[in-house]
Amino acid sequence: MNTTTSTDTPDHCIKICNQLLRGELSAMETYGQAIEKYAGHPAEDSLREIRSEHSKSAGRLSANVREMGGEPEKDSGPWGVFATAVQGTANLFGPGSALESLKKGEQAGHKDYLEALLDDEVMESCKNMIRDELLPRLMNHIATLENLAQAV
Repeated sequence: MNTTTSTDTPDHCIKICNQLLRGELSAMETYGQAIEKYAGHPAEDSLREIRSEHSKSAGRLSANVREMGGEPEKDSGPWGVFATAVQGTANLFGPGSALESLKKGEQAGHKDYLEALLDDEVMESCKNMIRDELLPRLMNHIATLENLAQAV
């Protein structure tokens, strides 16, 4: 009888961190599209900063996966293709629609992080990283997007 659980090995945590990493990579791609739309617009600098923070989060998750002995994801996968298509469509409808689409993406990421925090099989060290580093960044992104949307 196998008594090993996911809490005894990092396998489950590697899987969850790679899922979160795909979300961060998708966000970087999506913000890249939005930045093109907002070139020369006052919101451009804020969007660049958010994309940079998603890059930091992706780097942190990649390093964490490697530290646990896993192989980090290299691309966003099907979710990234979908998110990029949604953002491209929103960009066609103007600044307000594009910002709302970005905000919905951030809210989806927020949900993913909360689910990881509630997962009993995610290692405490991973939960601390989410709580202390990744989730606060994401919450700031949502607030920034809300402020930008009010200014548009």
